[in-house]
Amino acid sequence: MGTHRKALRTTAVGAVSATLIAGSALGLAPAAQATDAVRFVDITGDGGTVLKANVLMPAGADGTHRYPLLVLPTSWGLPQVEYLAQAQKLADSGYIVVSYNVRGFWQSGGEIEVAGPPDIADASKVIDWALANTPADSAHIGMAGVSYGAGISLIAAAHDKRIKAVAALSGWADLIDSIYSGRTQHVQAGALLDGASLVTGRQSPELRQIFDNFYASNLSKEQDMINWGKKRSAATYVDQLNKNGAAVMLANAWGDTVFAPNQYADFYEKLTGPKRLEFRPGDHATAELTGLFGLPNDVWTDTERWFDHYLKGEDNGINREEPVQLKPRTTGGYEGYPDWKSIAATDRKIALAGTTTIHTNVDSGADGGIVFLSSILDQLAQLPPMASIPLLPRRWAAVWQSEKYAAAQQIRGTAQLHTTVTPTKESGTLVAYLYDVGPLGLGKLVSNAPYTFHGRTPGKPFGLDLDLFSTAYDVPAGHRLALVVDTVDPLYIEHNPSGAQLTFSSPANDPSYVSIPLRKQ
Repeated sequence: MGTHRKALRTTAVGAVSATLIAGSALGLAPAAQATDAVRFVDITGDGGTVLKANVLMPAGADGTHRYPLLVLPTSWGLPQVEYLAQAQKLADSGYIVVSYNVRGFWQSGGEIEVAGPPDIADASKVIDWALANTPADSAHIGMAGVSYGAGISLIAAAHDKRIKAVAALSGWADLIDSIYSGRTQHVQAGALLDGASLVTGRQSPELRQIFDNFYASNLSKEQDMINWGKKRSAATYVDQLNKNGAAVMLANAWGDTVFAPNQYADFYEKLTGPKRLEFRPGDHATAELTGLFGLPNDVWTDTERWFDHYLKGEDNGINREEPVQLKPRTTGGYEGYPDWKSIAATDRKIALAGTTTIHTNVDSGADGGIVFLSSILDQLAQLPPMASIPLLPRRWAAVWQSEKYAAAQQIRGTAQLHTTVTPTKESGTLVAYLYDVGPLGLGKLVSNAPYTFHGRTPGKPFGLDLDLFSTAYDVPAGHRLALVVDTVDPLYIEHNPSGAQLTFSSPANDPSYVSIPLRKQ
């Protein structure tokens, strides 16, 4: 794929995404005028940077009583009134709520630091301000946020012992594993973030360089990018977070095309304090969206219950529920589990037999969809990206199928691909897709994941292990599962030299397979 084509794709997706996000932000703005109790303030952040914020307090708060404090950093590209509907509900139930626009966006000063040290210092400055200027209780402080606000909240809790509880909604724990998983640039996700920040904020020179190196596939700067991302990932500070003992609630969507569920599940397993993990159908921040407009919303209901228990001490039972709560993409109810590893009772392997060679540089028709739009369709109408499996051109796609299943197969967790690849070039990209295939051969996307390699010896086989994005999906009786591998997907940047080929084999001493995690029937 040529650089010019990549640039066109990036520009188009960035512009559309920025317009959508800016429009959403403006759509929330009128709510600020409808709430008389809100007070707009300026808070001095790290280094003197002015942060635009708003404060809501319980009715009758006069300084004679202390209230638990909730601090809400805004999402990427959204204004400070983003949380106003939920903040009012929380204030009505007895919290002091301070929402603030993170530095570099909208009217707040400074430049975008992407949850860097200045952002984490800002969170502590906001807490300092609230303790000095409101009747907030210093012993009962929580942080919450959606997306960018979630990431900042998690990292802040690792750095500030005063934060006793966190609700991180549609956030990230590992920034690199989110937008560079499988050593592959998630170009639509990156373009969305880039475009939104250009419209609503001010990028720092460092951030601009990171984006430029990201798009250009500059391998000489790869380690610099990884180091930059690790500094901005809660996973880097998990020991510190565990030592501080904050109660952590994580919530995300199965189809999140910005922050995939795998990295949240991995992070959850490393937490040792009070914790909760929730996954639902949807894409990035769509599961929480209705709650931002004040409508009934499961994520925000559980967020309030979480804080009520860990900040107010209410015995509402949330600490006695199964801590892992999953809502499958294909059924309506929630499933509770004691931990992440318990969601799959068994693994069923599909053999990837034989030897198959595919050509690169052409999209076979199997792909992961469009950032936001495809998973929203799955959330609302159970219509994920689809492909006709019999019609996929075998020149550009390798296809393996299971037998028809006599009973429904309840996939829960992370499917794993193991195979042997022989490239004709030293670099390359492949994308693996798992499809639910009906009687007419129409495949509904269950999961996917990209994989990129560099520095391989042409003609020399190597083993490949790839985790697909975690999911919860029920395959109906009478259907099959299909694994498809091709080399081009609009979601990702590919690294296949012109004319390259990839051969997949299954050596007798190291058979190839895809392992499917199944719930106990």
